[in-house]
Amino acid sequence: MAEEPLFLRSKAIVEPLVDRFFAWPHTLAPVQAAMNLAFLQVPMLESYLQSPKVHVAASSNPELRGGYFVNIPEERADEVRDLLDTIKRDRANMLKFAEAIAAGEELLRANATGFDLTLLYPKLPPELGGLVELAYDTSNQAQMRFMEPVVYKSDLYAESRQSVQLSLEPGYERPFILSTPRLPSPDVLELAIPFRHAGLEELFKARVSPTTLSHLREALELDDAQAKQLSGLLSTRPSLAPDRHIEAGGRIRYFGHACLVLQTPEAAIVTDPFISADSTAGDRYTLDDLPDFIDLVLITHGHQDHIVLETLLQLRGRVGAIVVPRSSRGNLSDPSMALMLKHQGFPVIEVDDFDEVEFPGGKVTATPFLGEHCDLDIRAKSTYWAELAGKKIFIGADSSGIDPSLYRYVKGHLGTADIAFLGMECDGAPLTWLYQALLTIPVSKKMSNSRKLSGSNAEQAAAIMTELGAGEAYVYAMGEEPWLGHVMATTYTPDTYQIKQIEEFMTWCKERDIKAGHLYGQQEWRW
Repeated sequence: MAEEPLFLRSKAIVEPLVDRFFAWPHTLAPVQAAMNLAFLQVPMLESYLQSPKVHVAASSNPELRGGYFVNIPEERADEVRDLLDTIKRDRANMLKFAEAIAAGEELLRANATGFDLTLLYPKLPPELGGLVELAYDTSNQAQMRFMEPVVYKSDLYAESRQSVQLSLEPGYERPFILSTPRLPSPDVLELAIPFRHAGLEELFKARVSPTTLSHLREALELDDAQAKQLSGLLSTRPSLAPDRHIEAGGRIRYFGHACLVLQTPEAAIVTDPFISADSTAGDRYTLDDLPDFIDLVLITHGHQDHIVLETLLQLRGRVGAIVVPRSSRGNLSDPSMALMLKHQGFPVIEVDDFDEVEFPGGKVTATPFLGEHCDLDIRAKSTYWAELAGKKIFIGADSSGIDPSLYRYVKGHLGTADIAFLGMECDGAPLTWLYQALLTIPVSKKMSNSRKLSGSNAEQAAAIMTELGAGEAYVYAMGEEPWLGHVMATTYTPDTYQIKQIEEFMTWCKERDIKAGHLYGQQEWRW
């Protein structure tokens, strides 16, 4: 088998881990990772060890789905204790850095009153030395700006934190990624390698091109036992879909959640790739249905369900560039996706509003993204306008229509959209669900609940459509697909507010002869 031509099996998956927690921007970008480690992950592990039964019971309670409970059986508590001890020992510098951030911000709150800030630099915790700048805005509100590229060069960014688990899609919902670390398992291949490791690219290219076990063994630096495990992820036959390319016209395929694949015979674009590997289900497009080469991957924003490293790592080597929105450069709540992805070995193009990126036979324009980020100063978010095969497509992601006049400017600059894709998760999670570890001043539950991760309601979606003048409108599934549960942890019923709002918007569209639909699973448009 060592020299036999082999392909990666359809159901092979990867879970990228950072100190055994699932990797996403707040656990991978070094400043935010330190805060999450100190103020979320370590306390959560300590809470689990105090009462494993409570965490396990809560993890199986549907009403607590998506809560921060560690879903690991009590008999493995000693492994969790070992993980916690390792983090406290090996990541002591990160934990001290997080404490220093909190102390530095408190120093500013107490002493930055509009006068000269240079006197405060010697009073900052030494862990912040050379990594931050103090500044006022024009309202004399002081802030601490992180020199993020410098932080990546410090010992706060340690690739030794990174590892991957390779396995076959189990066919059942995996534990929630924001709360449950991944422990070793007999049916999982553990590789203590960084995400940028060239061997991973060689492995995942084997979905498209044949390889050999001996080549992968060398590329991934495997021992005999690991090579034997890897062989179970390989097949003598490719599993690629025969209709993954098109010969004429244009095509859009919906792959679930916010993932679209836009194609012409010359090019392919993928938005927010979050793609199932389970090709046996028959109710979805999977990694097998992707074109062999993807010119552009468009990332709309940095939430864990839109920049999904589990999928992105499997596309490296098959992508011309990943297009990401420009961050605010040093804001604690706004890590740079460009920096993060470049450090994982991806080609990246960073864009601001109305920047254009050309591809064969068309172009993509970055367009503004309003709301959905709990009123935090987060600028790394973008919708997109794609022009290909004679169509203009608005890719709205989770953007909210809180100020519909914005879309008047979009239409004035880019024309009338033919198709608009909109997000209507209009009653999202509260501020503290995703950002608690980054908040250095506690907020009340009432305040947190008033600031939500919400997209458009029916009225706001209708306002967007009115301004864009689009002839067709489609609403993303908002995590309704069951294979997304380990990341989304959402539960809807026909009476859920969000579903009712979508129905109201569908009625609005029908009354105006606008073709519309609520997406789910898979769908295709051809022209």
